[in-house]
Amino acid sequence: MSPDPLVAVLLGGPSSEREVSLSSGAECVKALKAAGFRVTEIDPDDRIAAQLAEAAPDVVFNALHGRGGEDGAVQGLLEWMRIPYTHSGVAASALAMDKQKSKAVLAAAGLPVMQSRIVPRGEAEAAHMLPPPYVVKPNNEGSSVGVYLVQEGANAPPKLADTMPAEVMVETFAPGRELTTAVLDGKALTVTDILTDGWYDYDAKYRPGGSRHVIPAEIPPEIFAACLDYAERAHAALGCRGLSRTDFRWDEARGLDGLILLEVNTQPGLTPTSLAPEQAAHCGLSFPDLCRWMVEDASCAR
Repeated sequence: MSPDPLVAVLLGGPSSEREVSLSSGAECVKALKAAGFRVTEIDPDDRIAAQLAEAAPDVVFNALHGRGGEDGAVQGLLEWMRIPYTHSGVAASALAMDKQKSKAVLAAAGLPVMQSRIVPRGEAEAAHMLPPPYVVKPNNEGSSVGVYLVQEGANAPPKLADTMPAEVMVETFAPGRELTTAVLDGKALTVTDILTDGWYDYDAKYRPGGSRHVIPAEIPPEIFAACLDYAERAHAALGCRGLSRTDFRWDEARGLDGLILLEVNTQPGLTPTSLAPEQAAHCGLSFPDLCRWMVEDASCAR
């Protein structure tokens, strides 16, 4: 890396998570400038290769979310262009974005996940694919986009929006508290307990005041240690690099057996209400220092 590297922050893009990405990217731009980097912003479109070539960055800070940005697509382009980039590589990004395939890998690694199926959207609307309660969601979206909770006792399956994909995931609902653990360079940071008034949906995640974060989580030591262990093992099993975040549900009544791994996010949000930066700060790493570390960790070798 040159002594005065130019960092291109990818933000926005065309996915359903564009607004989250714009917010994450804006925070990263400010933090990188505070850390002393030269920074340029790129809101990618179908000219992304030309946009990158014109900017000629030394490093790409990938603040994109959703399809195209965190599913291995832009990572593959950056590999081809030989531009180092932050977060996980092509294989880990693609695998983690495919919820069903990543769950198979996590289960093979001995980690606890919930039963799920991939079914045509029409079948999910015509009949219960699993006994309620269960969740219907896209197999390859994040930020709780397009998530439907079918409550116990529901007479009929949900009517899905036209924007839902042709195939959807139907997953047994995991009851309990929302917990999450960020992993940085293979090492788990801490555990956050996420408190909301209801379902931890898109608004709860990104609207100011939508949720309250208790950090470190006030949970039994056994559960705290298990979250750290499971998150590190999941990060390794999927082949993640840099920063990831693993989300859990914990049913207190069942003890350790009630701790379920929901999914691994290879590009956690970096907004004012995001969880991974809070955990890094709790561990003594400021947001500018976190972003600096991520730039220095950038690679195009995996």
